[in-house]
Amino acid sequence: MTKELAETIAKESGYSHWGIFPVGSLNFREEVRDMCKSDRCGKYGKLWTCPPALGSLEEIADKARKYDWGILLQTTGELEDSFDYESIDQTMNEARSHFINFISALSNKALAEDYLPMSSNGCDKCEKCTYPGSPCRFPDQAIPSIEAYGLIVNDVCTSANLSYYYGKNTITFSAAVLFR
Repeated sequence: MTKELAETIAKESGYSHWGIFPVGSLNFREEVRDMCKSDRCGKYGKLWTCPPALGSLEEIADKARKYDWGILLQTTGELEDSFDYESIDQTMNEARSHFINFISALSNKALAEDYLPMSSNGCDKCEKCTYPGSPCRFPDQAIPSIEAYGLIVNDVCTSANLSYYYGKNTITFSAAVLFR
């Protein structure tokens, strides 16, 4: 996989913004994992792709550091106001669709034999995760979020020379894929 091809696939997948970053620029932070423990998203200890099931910060950082570079993928939507939940949901669904398109393009064309995807909202493959009682039903399709890896999205945006905030009455969902 080349960086240029990854950018082409990002455009074809419908992303509004994308940027390349070196994996060496990523800062895996324990304080992000501590935020996970506060369970504000309601997924801590409930999914195979979230802490603590995902592994320790050291384990997942070591996994990510085996890659050389990544692409940050962003879907930005316009809102009527900050309470425009319909547009927020629509943008989130578009972000999911764009991510599926991007990963499918990699898989369908065998463009990248080894890559590490990180979604914007964590895995939502199954209506109810089997964690902790049974193994994951789709381990090859279960995708953790950027935050589950202990990363601050704004930091990844900075590494990729992208904005985190695109102005008043906008919302942006960010995903990333790491490559060798």
